[in-house]
Amino acid sequence: MNCLTPSPLLDQLTGVPKWVAGDRGYTSHAFRQHIWNIGARPAIPPQRNEAPVACPDWIYNNRSQVERLWARLKEWRAIATRYEKTAASFMGVLSLAAALDWLER
Repeated sequence: MNCLTPSPLLDQLTGVPKWVAGDRGYTSHAFRQHIWNIGARPAIPPQRNEAPVACPDWIYNNRSQVERLWARLKEWRAIATRYEKTAASFMGVLSLAAALDWLER
């Protein structure tokens, strides 16, 4: 299975998150609907030409932590260029990089 959208990665999570944070790159209506369908709420800012999204301030402000984590994870070449073609193998490399990042901090 090719992973062209982040939806398959959400499907592999154990448990249901309360919120899914992301940046404007994940603003598609289909992805937002997928987040609602799994029982979570999207904390993704709208495109500049769309209406604001209702989201608590503390969730929206904590998105910066997620963005900084992704910046550190993208230092791994395999994550930045998405060498892994399946969601399962990408999640494995992502988990390894996140664990090593956590150990370094």
